[in-house]
Amino acid sequence: MSDSTSSSPSRREFIRTATGATAACALVPGTLLPTALSGQPRTAPGAPALHLREAEPKVVASGNGHDFRNGGEETCVEVVFRLMTEGEDVLDAVIAGVEINELDPGDTSVGYGGLPNGDGVVQLDASVMHGPLRRAGSVACLEGVRTPAQVARAVMDHTDHHLLVGPDAQRFARNMGFPIEDDLNSEQSRELWLEWRRRTDPSRWPSAEDREQVGHQMGLEMVREGLIDAEHYWGTINCNAVNARGELAGCTTTSGLAWKIPGRVGDSPILGAGLYVDGEVGAAGSTGRGEANLFNLTSYLIVEQLRQGMHPLDAAMEGLRRIQENTVESRLLDDDGDPTFNVNFYVVDRSGRHAGVSLHDTGRRFAICSENGPELVPFESLLGE
Repeated sequence: MSDSTSSSPSRREFIRTATGATAACALVPGTLLPTALSGQPRTAPGAPALHLREAEPKVVASGNGHDFRNGGEETCVEVVFRLMTEGEDVLDAVIAGVEINELDPGDTSVGYGGLPNGDGVVQLDASVMHGPLRRAGSVACLEGVRTPAQVARAVMDHTDHHLLVGPDAQRFARNMGFPIEDDLNSEQSRELWLEWRRRTDPSRWPSAEDREQVGHQMGLEMVREGLIDAEHYWGTINCNAVNARGELAGCTTTSGLAWKIPGRVGDSPILGAGLYVDGEVGAAGSTGRGEANLFNLTSYLIVEQLRQGMHPLDAAMEGLRRIQENTVESRLLDDDGDPTFNVNFYVVDRSGRHAGVSLHDTGRRFAICSENGPELVPFESLLGE
């Protein structure tokens, strides 16, 4: 027997060595721990982040993710980046970030002070997805709770379900210990709703069809006059993140379309539409006209394009093209046959590559945060201005 053969480890020695290495890896601080429905922490308590780097840490969000601070020093994307690079679970970091917007009455597109439905009631939707755990949770038409993203995470952690809605979602939140309020309107959101009601006096509604049209047109008129931010008329914040270990998570939370029909649910709490995360591939989420996105389940489509090897920008543009192709109703088209509405997507893949795209160039920007700090970046648009 040659020296090289005699010096090689036996199969038993190899298995013993590999098993020991596996056990050692399982004890490395900061690695993910199994999570049961009890909602236990997803990382070892107080564990530092691993030094092993698989991705460029990145947070990608809608523009309001770097517009609001709720009286603090950091915006959503800054909080998310700081927490996840300090070793916090990536979804915990994302939810802590969007909570800034949910609690800030200045952001009338989400949470407390979000623009209400046609009856003046604030109804909130939210979804969360955790890439490493392959788990998700969402709520829709939730009333009385300022932080719907936290309730969506509770659905993920404490139930075997993905979606709870309406009064039963509120009952679940109460059972989980969330405070329930009678009214989530701020002074600003109530004043805007009253102004909308004044403009849509029922005496001017000769038919149900005209009533719907008048309500929508009055809302857009308030946008044109600067009373409502154009982005906040449809509402929503989406935030997706990847940490240095390549772990992905995302959240979409919203008060929905301003003055919507009570009970209307858009794309935000629907997995595959307002948000989709695949821990092995990437994450995508949206803002804008939810009905157009729901029809195409576009966030899922974008992530599947990432799976085929596309860059986030190309994958997101393919999603926009699908929406364009499937928009055929004349009431939704301009004279050139293009959609009159806007939809935006925010995408990040497992390596940290990212993109922000929109159907139309409105001059808006989306937010990112990386090791270079936070910034607002122009969208790439499919149809131009």
